[in-house]
Amino acid sequence: MQRCAACGHLRYPISPICPRCLSPDFAWTPLSGRGTVLSFVIFEHAYNPAWASRVPYNVALVQLAEGPRMFSNVVGIPNEQVRVGMPVRVSFEPVQTAGGSELAIPRFAPAG
Repeated sequence: MQRCAACGHLRYPISPICPRCLSPDFAWTPLSGRGTVLSFVIFEHAYNPAWASRVPYNVALVQLAEGPRMFSNVVGIPNEQVRVGMPVRVSFEPVQTAGGSELAIPRFAPAG
């Protein structure tokens, strides 16, 4: 994640300038990968055809241990077992883009 070189703020999503102090200077900083589920929803319908094969799926708001929050999915357990307050750990899922390159999407699995 980007850490502002001027004020230390963790920038997520990434951006060309710090939203706190407007400095363009940053360093890439590794994080622990740990977090907590703050909220979640289970989608029963695909609102985008790309997600049709995953219905039902969850979308969770995860508070990272270092502070930033991000939306992602909780994987590795049935949707019915996702809970607010659940400790989670990042798990990167490789995916192919339409252009043929590979990305790693951050997902979260129960910690422990």
